[in-house]
Amino acid sequence: MIYQQALRRELSFTTGGVFLVLVTIMVTTLVIRILGYAANGAVNPEDAIVLIALATLGYLAVLLTVSLFVATLIVLVRWYKDSEMIVWFASGLSISNLIRPIMQFAIPLIIIIALLALFVWPWANRETTLISQRFQQRDDVSMVSAGQFKESARAERVFFIEELDVDNSEVKNIFVADNKNGRLSIAVASTGFIQNAEGGEKSIVLNNGRRYEGQPTQPDFRILEFDEYITKIRSKETLAPAPRDREKTITELLDESNPKAMNQNRAELLWRVGLPLMALGLVLIAIPLAYVNPRLGNYTAMFYAVLVYLIYSNLLNLTQNFVSQGRLNVFIGVWPIHLMALLIAAVLIRNRINPSIKWWRRQLPSTLAKK
Repeated sequence: MIYQQALRRELSFTTGGVFLVLVTIMVTTLVIRILGYAANGAVNPEDAIVLIALATLGYLAVLLTVSLFVATLIVLVRWYKDSEMIVWFASGLSISNLIRPIMQFAIPLIIIIALLALFVWPWANRETTLISQRFQQRDDVSMVSAGQFKESARAERVFFIEELDVDNSEVKNIFVADNKNGRLSIAVASTGFIQNAEGGEKSIVLNNGRRYEGQPTQPDFRILEFDEYITKIRSKETLAPAPRDREKTITELLDESNPKAMNQNRAELLWRVGLPLMALGLVLIAIPLAYVNPRLGNYTAMFYAVLVYLIYSNLLNLTQNFVSQGRLNVFIGVWPIHLMALLIAAVLIRNRINPSIKWWRRQLPSTLAKK
């Protein structure tokens, strides 16, 4: 039908517009947050763009769910407002006839949401953690650059090298400040070199310099001159951290070899499976929720939509927490919320089919409702 094609076309444009707006808001928020982490030294500023992209990919499933729900609501609200639904009803069609064309549009997106939640979400989280851990586990030699003060990964050593010859591993005019156990030690030297030791350890050897140790106002303050001074630099291998629940693949979540992590794994799996089911429930609820009474205004449906989404998502998160804590079995917690959403959608749709009948009679079969 022409109306069904027009409905799917308008849903496509509206979903794309809503999704673009949500992604823009998300990216802006992530830019502010990740640049703040970079300014505080928690992440490498050079990795900021990659981290923003990974975080955006991770939240695409949630953004698509919200976009699908809001777009369905916006399109149907406009149809009621512009009296297009009157033409629909005058053609002998009811609100239940909207389900098929809307679901034909929504099901491919729900499948995409499921794939994003099951596979892209853990991959993006895992890559983000690896990038952050690699920056935190960097060795101090990797931070040495000529003409710049550099702080060690644990913020206990500061380097400054005026000139650096990478080919010969030689450095000139070196400044090294150590702060261990509340005691400050500063070493300066005119020349030095980077020394590689067995076991992968690296050291900076300072030649013809001076060392200041302690506080100048304290009696144990010392000034030492040296011909050679070695300061060790811990060279750490980048180890892949143990994956968190949100970073595990489906296979890892289904692995029951570790009883301690079983509840957390099942809770994470419940959330990933529940996201596409929530998208399905929200789309069905949006169909009757979009009804607009001209006397009540056009924003009543939006108010209820926000309320429905907040309740639905919070109930899903609450169920996930209960399963994670072992207070609820995953096989019991996976279906009640979504079943309740489908029942609510069915009740609301039946209420909109024939508003002239009392609400409790609308839930009865047609043969009983006439009696």
